[in-house]
Amino acid sequence: MGNTCACLAGNPKDLDGKQKKPSPRPQQQQQQQQPKTRQHKPHRPRPNPFAEDTIGSPSLHVLKDVVPLGRHRSRIGDKYVLGSELGRGEFGITYLCTDKETREALACKSISKRKLRTAVDVEDVRREVAIMSTLPDHPNIVRLRAAYEDADAVHLVMELCEGGELFDRIVAKGHYSERAAAAVARTVAEVVRMCHANGVMHRDLKPENFLYANKKENSPLKAIDFGLSVFFRPGERFSEIVGSPYYMAPEVLRRNYGPEIDIWSAGVILYILLCGVPPFWAETEQGVARAILRGAIDFQREPWPQVSESAKSLVKQMLDPDPKRRLTAQQVLEHSWLQNAKKASNVPLGDIVRARLKQFSVMNRFKKKAMRVIAEHLSIEEVEVIRDMFKLMDTDNNGKVSFEELKTGLQKVGSQLAESEMKLLMEAADVDGNGALDYGEFVAVIIHLQRLSNDEHLRRAFMFFDKDGSNFIELDELSEALADESGQTDINVLHDILREVDTDQDGRISYEEFVAMMKAGTDWRKASRQYSRERFKSLSMNLMKDGSLSMGKEATDLYA
Repeated sequence: MGNTCACLAGNPKDLDGKQKKPSPRPQQQQQQQQPKTRQHKPHRPRPNPFAEDTIGSPSLHVLKDVVPLGRHRSRIGDKYVLGSELGRGEFGITYLCTDKETREALACKSISKRKLRTAVDVEDVRREVAIMSTLPDHPNIVRLRAAYEDADAVHLVMELCEGGELFDRIVAKGHYSERAAAAVARTVAEVVRMCHANGVMHRDLKPENFLYANKKENSPLKAIDFGLSVFFRPGERFSEIVGSPYYMAPEVLRRNYGPEIDIWSAGVILYILLCGVPPFWAETEQGVARAILRGAIDFQREPWPQVSESAKSLVKQMLDPDPKRRLTAQQVLEHSWLQNAKKASNVPLGDIVRARLKQFSVMNRFKKKAMRVIAEHLSIEEVEVIRDMFKLMDTDNNGKVSFEELKTGLQKVGSQLAESEMKLLMEAADVDGNGALDYGEFVAVIIHLQRLSNDEHLRRAFMFFDKDGSNFIELDELSEALADESGQTDINVLHDILREVDTDQDGRISYEEFVAMMKAGTDWRKASRQYSRERFKSLSMNLMKDGSLSMGKEATDLYA
C-alpha cells in the first residue's frame, strides 16, 4: 500500500494488484516445446492462506524480499546475544539484546511464526519492518537497527528504551502540571507530523506505545510500535477498523478514514494527560464506541476548572468530530498553548490526576454478574436498608434515581466521593444507558461503594460460578455463567476476563483472584492494550444494527 512497494521487491503481484505468472526460464521453454507424457499425479488442493498450519509453519518466509537496512542475511546470533525477557505481547517476546562487538544494549522483538495465523498477520509484520526502515531517524521514534528471520521467528533489533512507560513516570513524579502535559503533547504531535510527512499513518497512537529512552529526567520520549501503521497516499481512504477502543476516531468506526485519525488519538492522549481519564468511556467496547460517536466531551469534572482555556481549546480542536475541521499535526505544533509551553501553568493539577492515571476502576461484565448474585442473596435486613436508601434518593418517586438524586443522596449519607467520581460510577452502573438507575442498578452501585467488605457475600458469589466445587472458576463455568439469551458467549470476552483476573496465569480463577477482582475493579489501561480485528468488525456490525452508526453512501460502499 502506498510507498510499501519501495521496500518490497519480487512481489508476485504487479502494482495494479493483479497476479502475474513468472516468465519461464530458457530451459523451461525448451521443455515446454517437447511433447509430455501425461502423468497422473494426486490432486493437491491449493493451500488456504488463512489456515493455521500453513501460515504458522516454520517454513514460512515472512520478510521475503523486504530489504531493511542492508540485507541482514546472517543469523542474529552472529552479531547479537539475546538476554533476559523485557516484555511479552500477542505475537512474540521482547528480549534484552547486546551487540557482540560494541557491547551496546538494544532490544530485540522476536515474533513467533507460529503465532502468525493468517495472511493478514504476516503482512502486518512485513509492513511494520518496511515502515520502520523507511522513516528517517528522529529523536522521538525508536530506530530499527536490523531485521533477521530464521525457521522459528522474525527478529527486529531496535533501540532499547529502559526509562519506562509514559504514565508510569507521571505517577512516580510528585509534581505534575500543565507544563509537563504540554511537553508530552508536543512530542506526540511531532511524531505524528514526521509520520504524515513520510506518508505513514500510525493508526494506534496510545500512551503504552511511548517509552522513555532512559531513566534521566530529560530523557527523550519515543514512539515504539508501528505494528498497525500503513503507508498512505494523499486523499486515500481506509476502511479497516484498527487501533484501541478508547483512542479510535469516529470515522474509524464508520470505516471511512484518513491520517486525521492520528490527531484524534493524540487529542485523547492529551485529554488523559490533563485529567487522568479518557474523554469517551464506558464499560463495554460498544459503550465506548457510542460515546465516541456522540462526541460529548466533559470539561466540568476536576481538574478541568483549573486548566487553562488555551489547553481546552487545543483539546477541542484535536477532538473535532469532523476530520476536515480537525487540526493537522503542524497546526497542533503551532497552537498557542504549545508555542508558549514554557509559560504554561506549573501549578500541580492535583493528586487526583496522578491517582486516576494509576488506576481507573470500572465494573466489567464478570464483576457485574457477581454483584447481581450478591444482590439476590442479600439478607432481608440488608435489602431493607438498600430499599430505604433507594426510596430516600428517588425524590420524585418515578422508580429511578437520576444523577442529581444520586449526588444529593450520597452527600446526605456522608459519602466523600467527588462529583466527577459519582458521574463515572453512574455511567458504569447505568446498564441500559438511560441516564438513571433502576433498583437493580442502584443495588450494584451500593455494593460497589461498600467495597464488598462482607466475605460471606464474596464466598457465595464465588460458589455461584464454581459449579463443580473445585475452588476454581474454570473457563467452561465462566462461559456458562456469562452466556447471553441465545446461550452463546463471546470467547474473546472470556479470554479478556481470564487475562485480566487470572494473575498467576494457570488458566482458571481462584477465590483469592476473584476477591482481588471484586475489590479492585478493572484497569482501563489494560483494556486499551487488547486488540482484535474480528472483535472490532463485530462491534461495527452491532453499531449498525442498533442505529448508533449512521454511514453515508461512500462509507457503506467501503464497508461492502
